[in-house]
Amino acid sequence: MTERGTVLVTGGSGYIGSWCVIGLLQQGYTVRTTVRDLRREAEVRASVGKMVDPGNRLSVHAANLTSDDGWDVAAEGAEYVLHVASPLGVPPPKDPNDLIIPARDGALRALRAAIKAGAKRVVMTSSVAATSPDPRAPDGVSDETVWTDPNNPATDAYAKSKTIAERAAWDLIKAEGGQTSLATVNPALVLGPVLSKDFSDSVQIVQRLLSGKVPGLPRLGFNIVDVRDVADLHIRAMTDPAAGGQRFIAAGDFAWMADIAAILKARLGDQAAKVPTARAPDILLRLVALFDTDLKSVTPGLGRRRTFTSAKAQNVLGWKPRPLDETILDCARGLVAAGAI
Repeated sequence: MTERGTVLVTGGSGYIGSWCVIGLLQQGYTVRTTVRDLRREAEVRASVGKMVDPGNRLSVHAANLTSDDGWDVAAEGAEYVLHVASPLGVPPPKDPNDLIIPARDGALRALRAAIKAGAKRVVMTSSVAATSPDPRAPDGVSDETVWTDPNNPATDAYAKSKTIAERAAWDLIKAEGGQTSLATVNPALVLGPVLSKDFSDSVQIVQRLLSGKVPGLPRLGFNIVDVRDVADLHIRAMTDPAAGGQRFIAAGDFAWMADIAAILKARLGDQAAKVPTARAPDILLRLVALFDTDLKSVTPGLGRRRTFTSAKAQNVLGWKPRPLDETILDCARGLVAAGAI
């Protein structure tokens, strides 16, 4: 064991998970990470190796959100656990339980393994999808005191899965946690540099703009956060005594699609030649969404400015999100370098 100890990161092949592994290795920790299939180990090592030499401080273990196998072995000896692995909701499933069950049960498996291993703290990746008011409510600002209502008919499957999984995690820690504490990180839309062609669905926003696949610029806006900053917040929440028992929103600036396009156009030259400049009428997007399930999931947000504040993370943990243009441009350049455009 190194001086800084051992950390288990679940979902090390994922977008956030890989950057958590990188950040921990850069800070001197020994890292264990889980993947569903050990055939992905070489891919994980290649991605991480682009940013840091893990030496002998990285091991990869097989564990699946839907099975008990492998979790205790992966967690054994870990002082901390970052539970990042969770199913994504793009395109939305026909049955919400396809997301809810693995998200909830996977969180409980990871937590029980952490408790059994005597881990000091688990930091779980949740989402601002779990800190949202009624989707039909007036625009406003949400913080960590807000909980999404999974029983609201207007709540989509992804938001239900993140909310139910986070609630289940807090209930388990309260009932069985013992000396193991819990903190959650609730990111907004995660962008930033990609390490391979296997990247998060959230990055499709920049990919679609660069590829000219967006029929004009819809009136869609998001709080955006850099994947490197999300990883940094996980690590801060892991060790700071003040973070135990707390939720932390990870969110940077709000940007409309037109703002993202303008940054790309202004700074990327020919690489942004296909980025649209014309606005797309709401009615056009709703029509296209009839045939594009990815778009269908975001059309309820047309024209909405629902924002999320990260003041708590900044004030309690000293966390600070990087500038929006840095995140957007690093994301775009990474997509180009990975041959994903």
